[in-house]
Amino acid sequence: MPTFITNIKFTDQGSKNVKDTCKRADAFKAAAKKIEVKVRDIYWTLGPVDGVIVFEAADEETATAAMLHLASQGNVTTQTARAYKAAEMQQILGKLP
Repeated sequence: MPTFITNIKFTDQGSKNVKDTCKRADAFKAAAKKIEVKVRDIYWTLGPVDGVIVFEAADEETATAAMLHLASQGNVTTQTARAYKAAEMQQILGKLP
């Protein structure tokens, strides 16, 4: 399954309710599981972003649905990138002219 990495930033609402962030993360994991998204890890971070989610989804559409669900809660904004493992990157490089 493709891997995705999402940077999250707290909204004002998310910052005000930061004490519930771990509960919200658990709720997100449960919701993601229902649409067959496997959350590998969730990290809270210092610096320009407040957290990172590493997850797997069958395709970009499913990944987008998961992130839209998360953002619709109003606690975070998201920015997602497709991530490639070494073997996947090797296949991509093999397509170069």
